[in-house]
Amino acid sequence: MGKTSGHSPVRNRRRTWVFAGLAALLAGSAGIAIAVVPSRPTPAPNPPATAAPAKPAPTPVNAARANAAKARSAAAQAPVSVLIRRDDWGIAHVSGKTDADAVYGLAYAQAEDDFPRLENNYIVSLGRLAEADGEKAIWQDLRQRLFVDPDRLKADYARAPVWLRTLMQAWAAGLNAYLADHPQVKPRVIRSFEPWMALAFTEGSIENDFFRAPLTQLQAFYGGEKLAMTADERGLTNREPMGSNSMAIAPSRTRDGHALLLINPHTPFFFRSEAQITSATGLNAYGAVTWGQFFVYQGFNPQAGWAITVSGADNVDEFAETVVPLPLGGMGYRFGKEVRPLTQRPVTLSWRKPDGTLASRRFLTWASHHGPIVRDDGGKWIALAVHNNPLASLQQSWLRMKVRNIADFQKVESFRANATVNTAFADSKGEIGFFLPQFVAKRSDAFDRRAPVDGSNPAADWQGPTELAAIPHVINPASGWVYNSNNEPWGSAGKNSPNKAAFPRYMDQVGTNPRATHAEWLLNRPVKFTLDGLVRAAYDSWLPAFDRLLPPLFAADKAAPDPAHDAAIALLRGWDRRWGLDSTATSLAVFWGEALWAKGAAAAQRDRITMWEWMEKRATPEQRLAALDEALARLKGDFGDWRVPWSEINRFQRNDGALNQTYSDLRPSTPIPFTSVQWGSLAAFRAQRMPGTKRYYGYHGNGFVAVVEFGPRVRARAISVGGASGDPKSRHFTDQIDRYAHGELRPIYFYPDDLARHTTSARVLVRH
Repeated sequence: MGKTSGHSPVRNRRRTWVFAGLAALLAGSAGIAIAVVPSRPTPAPNPPATAAPAKPAPTPVNAARANAAKARSAAAQAPVSVLIRRDDWGIAHVSGKTDADAVYGLAYAQAEDDFPRLENNYIVSLGRLAEADGEKAIWQDLRQRLFVDPDRLKADYARAPVWLRTLMQAWAAGLNAYLADHPQVKPRVIRSFEPWMALAFTEGSIENDFFRAPLTQLQAFYGGEKLAMTADERGLTNREPMGSNSMAIAPSRTRDGHALLLINPHTPFFFRSEAQITSATGLNAYGAVTWGQFFVYQGFNPQAGWAITVSGADNVDEFAETVVPLPLGGMGYRFGKEVRPLTQRPVTLSWRKPDGTLASRRFLTWASHHGPIVRDDGGKWIALAVHNNPLASLQQSWLRMKVRNIADFQKVESFRANATVNTAFADSKGEIGFFLPQFVAKRSDAFDRRAPVDGSNPAADWQGPTELAAIPHVINPASGWVYNSNNEPWGSAGKNSPNKAAFPRYMDQVGTNPRATHAEWLLNRPVKFTLDGLVRAAYDSWLPAFDRLLPPLFAADKAAPDPAHDAAIALLRGWDRRWGLDSTATSLAVFWGEALWAKGAAAAQRDRITMWEWMEKRATPEQRLAALDEALARLKGDFGDWRVPWSEINRFQRNDGALNQTYSDLRPSTPIPFTSVQWGSLAAFRAQRMPGTKRYYGYHGNGFVAVVEFGPRVRARAISVGGASGDPKSRHFTDQIDRYAHGELRPIYFYPDDLARHTTSARVLVRH
């Protein structure tokens, strides 16, 4: 473990208060509460040294060197202040003298807001969930440890550049200082953070690529059990498509001649915090920060902004290995004309027993050069190949915050650590761009990689990274805009998009979706966008999927009319295909769409088409009408009538700060007008009936929304789901929900003069 600077992790120490002068200066702002977090106690002086023989008087040169060394030593030992200001929404604005000071403060502030979620991200990332949740989580931990090896992370930390190690040390010190200052906080697993741990969670996206390895099959392979894949693992459940929205609009398409950026990640609720991090050495970034990370994952600085969406580029391959026993023991696999030995690595996992004590279980894991073995498929051992470079990823994630223009962004791309997300970019020079992941494995396009490929065929192997210039991207298109809604890049800039025929098919494996139709319609209108106009676009209520899905239903009803359907069909025929709180048609359409979706999941997967294509073109008239009957019955059964306003069904509820909340129809909740992205809503609210409820409660979707205008002075607005704090006792637990429900983004206090008028508290941390 590297040496850290900062508060001792030992708790219950009395501390000496310092920096009273700075506190007094801050207190000059009326109404601001000042808290100075005391430093560690001054150590007792060393005992007197034994008298030493007198030394010759130093020469002037030696004296100057000695004085310089003393000055450096004093500077290194002097306490450094880190300031955490909270605005009137409870959002942390962290500033420090150096980048490391700012990281220290950000880690501390995040722990203040929601330490359980912060810790949980590292429990999961380090493969230690079973230490908290018991033996049931051991297979998730094993999957994690196949790809995230603590020994490798420690080695990566040791070879990291000094500046990055300094940041990781500050991050660990800030978290340990928080725990030392809050002895009432009881971590579930991690009682002390070490700097190398920051490398376990570096990308910030919703989930890692290796989450695709089905846990049942991992358990079957390494646990010697015979288990069938679950319906969820087989893709047969009604799951909302994952992802986000991004738009960058050039000055030619804006009223005031400034570039605009929409940042709209769709994540599990409360997945990220919102913060600003600044230093006296030039760092100044604002945006969404995944709990426990020390960089802004998507956001902006005074000159540039970046919005991220999950990519459809294929960067995960399964290789079917032909395994054979080796003459001297062990197992090998065929590769071309040779047999290569499989590598074996022991993994020991701990798990919590019901009495609270820990037990352990040891696994011997296998891997080929393609990747770890994750399952057996008809006698073939399946290796999962993913791009996994945490050291480069952390550097790229940090340096992205400091880019000032597209040229800077492209330099940061050279780390090629990002393999999962697209980026929309805008800057104060008026430049915009759209970029696929910077790592895309180069490989033969002759193979259908939606199924395992033959691992013994060298022609199927990855051949290194694709050159950056050969990955689809768009810079300053004539259309004046770029966007992505987790759809193919071939529509990212209208007529100026990359040409699909010029790229391998693995550059996109998802195709289009209804949000793409929605976004392109909005961007192709002859309007000049403003910041307000971009907000209106982000919350436009059109559900374009139903424009294509309802006509076949109407045709089915016409061919087999049923008086029991007349009123419902009439309601849907007269509907404008827009969500709304008072809309009964929204309720009926969503319930009907979900019923039909469930009927086609297996067929769509078998035929390798999208669910929307199956619903529009492959569903039978009988299936369409049966889905309508099911929707009517569900609405009547749950609400007494099928004519139910959407506001009575679709709700937001935040009862407590638990990682997995319990929902109840008897507790207060807030109606939400927008729907799942399944139907083309850009504003995303994935909701469903929870155990014991009839109403739908949201748990995934618009976690953070921001719009940014890059003029001479940046203007920005944002909203976060619920509120900034995970503490139910805090007024910031749900203080943003009314604005969230109505798409009323609040101003961001990005500049010191703005923040000064809206600072409600300030805390000075003293970092040694």
